[in-house]
Amino acid sequence: MPKAILLFPVLTLLGAPVAALTLKLPAQVLGEETRSEVPGSYALPTAPFDGAAVPARRVEGALDQRAYRLDAKGLTTLAILSPLRDQVTAAGYEVIFDCESRLCGGFDFRYGTDVMPEPDMHVDLGDFRFLSAVKGAEAVSILVSRSENAAYVQITRVTAAALSAPAAPTTVDLPDKVTSHIAAPSATAATDLAAALDKVGNAVLEDLVFASGAATLTEGDYASLAAVAAWLQANPDGTIALVGHTDASGSLAANIALSERRAEAVAEALVTVHGADPARIVAKGVGFLAPRATNQTDEGRQKNRRVEVVVTSTR
Repeated sequence: MPKAILLFPVLTLLGAPVAALTLKLPAQVLGEETRSEVPGSYALPTAPFDGAAVPARRVEGALDQRAYRLDAKGLTTLAILSPLRDQVTAAGYEVIFDCESRLCGGFDFRYGTDVMPEPDMHVDLGDFRFLSAVKGAEAVSILVSRSENAAYVQITRVTAAALSAPAAPTTVDLPDKVTSHIAAPSATAATDLAAALDKVGNAVLEDLVFASGAATLTEGDYASLAAVAAWLQANPDGTIALVGHTDASGSLAANIALSERRAEAVAEALVTVHGADPARIVAKGVGFLAPRATNQTDEGRQKNRRVEVVVTSTR
């Protein structure tokens, strides 16, 4: 039996309820994950990937995002999205962007938009569809994809929301001069990494943090990068490869591309933040082909998502 889903109403600034949006999914729901932010913001895609980014309109308010896994064997992504599109337009929304995987921009569109992480929301880079729609200040987007045995639907809605009362103001003094916030590696961290590179020729950069499903390295002071830079300085003839790894969620091609982009992000940080010579660094990705733990558990998948440094020459 199809399941009706309710994107719950929120309050406007005047305290009046916003009309709920009710949608009927075309298959039985096998799993559901949600997240919400009040107030929150969302970059609503408005056009395909343009070669640099995904054009988007920032909308603010109460953010409600839900991912559904459906028992939809035999249903194409078009068959799943089409009735949802009709229901959205019947509710008074105007569709401003509608695309399928290739015309959306494939990999670049998927990783340039806000998508809930695997396994909550699975996206096959060769088979997904997307639409975004607006009604006044409200916005909704629908992303549809599938795996071999199930379909996945992500629905994101932003409606008006009351803002929290501002906190009491606080006066702060800003110094005239700002010292560097980049910390040197501790003696222990640098020694341990150098010993691993000298003894076995590789080491995992355990402290790196990437945004979920993205190739961007989160801002922060990474002792492992400072230690790699120190090793390069101490070994002026040494060269290294940065190798990105992923868990086994998604296709091999997509994971290889993501892992290489993450390795490239680490290489860029070594060069721009720590002054390493780019000619001595290469970045590669192998996706999920070299796991160090099982992909059957969350803990194992987390361990498999990593970047390693490998010594390629010491001449």
